[in-house]
Amino acid sequence: MNDLLGSSKRVLDPIDRVSEVLFGLIMVLTFTGSLSVAEAGSADVREMLLGALGCNLAWGIIDGVFYLMGCSAERGRNLLTFRAVRQESDQQAAQQLIAGTLPPVVASVLLPVELETMRQRLKALPEPPHRPGLPKEDWLGAVGVFLLVFLSTLPVVIPFTFMKDITLALRVSNAVAIVMLFLAGFTFGRITARSPVWVGIAMVVLGGIMVSATIALGG
Repeated sequence: MNDLLGSSKRVLDPIDRVSEVLFGLIMVLTFTGSLSVAEAGSADVREMLLGALGCNLAWGIIDGVFYLMGCSAERGRNLLTFRAVRQESDQQAAQQLIAGTLPPVVASVLLPVELETMRQRLKALPEPPHRPGLPKEDWLGAVGVFLLVFLSTLPVVIPFTFMKDITLALRVSNAVAIVMLFLAGFTFGRITARSPVWVGIAMVVLGGIMVSATIALGG
């Protein structure tokens, strides 16, 4: 029954994946962007690396927890709707409850007889649980969210671990970040029926603005 109350679809949703990667990128860029090439030494680079990794590690865990909270809330709402449909004695009211859970474009093309078929099938299902649980899929989804946030840090900080020239490392790191921002925007454009190239360019510009604003505000 828990599987009928919701699913860990968000971690599999391309838009959510892009959002998590962008979040991780913005966070790590606030660290690399604040590094002063003229004054930075090996100790400063090490401190920056530890700060960037630690920050995204922490936020990866927090995002994972928020993901579980979202799954729990979604399953709870679905359970309440399921109970309401089963307990509603007014046929039309129950059908409206069902239609309200569907995307508007889908609900608009369903006939009353089709909604009634759904209502009858829902009533035929076993008694729902007292409260929704969090199955293995939701926990795996939370781990996926954590990995998306944390692993997006690595490509940007790796140049600092292999290059002794801090100026060159920063340039390579920035180039990697620009490519990742563009690819994230390109992907977002493709899955939202917009121009992938222009969305990719806009994402690079927006990312730069957000990083600059975060640094300026002491983030």
